[in-house]
Amino acid sequence: MVKPRQAGGRPREQRVDTSIASAVREVIGESGYGGLTVDAVAARAGVSKAAIYRRFSSKQEMTFAVLLHDVDQQSPADTGSLRGDLVALIEQITAHLVSPGAGTLSGLLADVRADPNLHARFDSTFLAVERAIITEVVDRAIERGEVANRPDPTVVHALILGPLFAWLIVLDEGTAGVPALIELVATTAADALTRDLLPAATP
Repeated sequence: MVKPRQAGGRPREQRVDTSIASAVREVIGESGYGGLTVDAVAARAGVSKAAIYRRFSSKQEMTFAVLLHDVDQQSPADTGSLRGDLVALIEQITAHLVSPGAGTLSGLLADVRADPNLHARFDSTFLAVERAIITEVVDRAIERGEVANRPDPTVVHALILGPLFAWLIVLDEGTAGVPALIELVATTAADALTRDLLPAATP
């Protein structure tokens, strides 16, 4: 879902947000990520380029927000157990990886890695949101007595994201085996967390 990048001033029109999101999906569907440009999205959405840049700093940020998630991403509901919360979280992450397609996600991440400023921006916004959600899930487990110490959220992030990314993006195995993989990753991560096998969070 597209969200305004900046607060204040004249309220954003939901129609414009919806038009931009639809245009991004349509252009990628027709031309792939390589054919996606701000000009093409503006023309398809019937809005000005300025309207897009008021919401997003770049094509990459626009793509990430529309196809993956924005900075208002919410934590999954409390299931009452660490493993249940991890399954819900991993399902949420998997949906983000599946929806844009392997080619689009690979192209987007390549752009992010090639630009230090863009990489820093994504790390401080989108990735920071995911790490905060992971921390919340772990803190629930600590409150229940399932986990003794808070681990480094970046390590937990890598533990749950790595197998999914490898399966869907690197190996391009498709979605048929994903449900079983989610269960396996959740079980493995929960075991590592409850046994205190991961490095501790930095104070």
